[in-house]
Amino acid sequence: MTYDVVLLVEQALSTTDAAQVRSLHEGLDEPVVYHVLLPMEDAAAQVEASLGTLSGGELLGVPSLLLDEGQLDAIRKDGLDRANGELADTLQALRAAGATADGQVVDAPPIDALKTKVTEVDGREAIVLTRPHVVAEFFHLDWTSQARRKIGVPVLHLLEHETFDEQAGEGEGITGV
Repeated sequence: MTYDVVLLVEQALSTTDAAQVRSLHEGLDEPVVYHVLLPMEDAAAQVEASLGTLSGGELLGVPSLLLDEGQLDAIRKDGLDRANGELADTLQALRAAGATADGQVVDAPPIDALKTKVTEVDGREAIVLTRPHVVAEFFHLDWTSQARRKIGVPVLHLLEHETFDEQAGEGEGITGV
């Protein structure tokens, strides 16, 4: 029997992130298996955000009207390539920390993918690793809050690229302020 943990990550984990995640489960009697989910950014949303930033909100077009399907496909492929690279880096970091890990890039809504994976592997817990999202967290719209409402296992939120000490210290997990 294994102790399955599903990780929902926003970006590649550093070696410190991987070591911290692994340290949470040291001493368990059963072998721990980590299942990593890394959401792929939506190509149309990337284009729309970029155009909005570049134009200061003056362009009112829909990205698909401004780009042909071939250009959107190229952006999708680039996004998938980057996501697969980040997933490979994350799995390598976890394995270097002594973990057994597998993973996948997901294009479904992140919380839906998390819930599906927890059910599929009979996950015992979920860990959400993100950058700080102060506004979303304040209004409980962040991935962790959503996951706590939708899945039936404990959910831990960790901040990527910050040690446990940084997350617990002054600033509540926000460094460089």
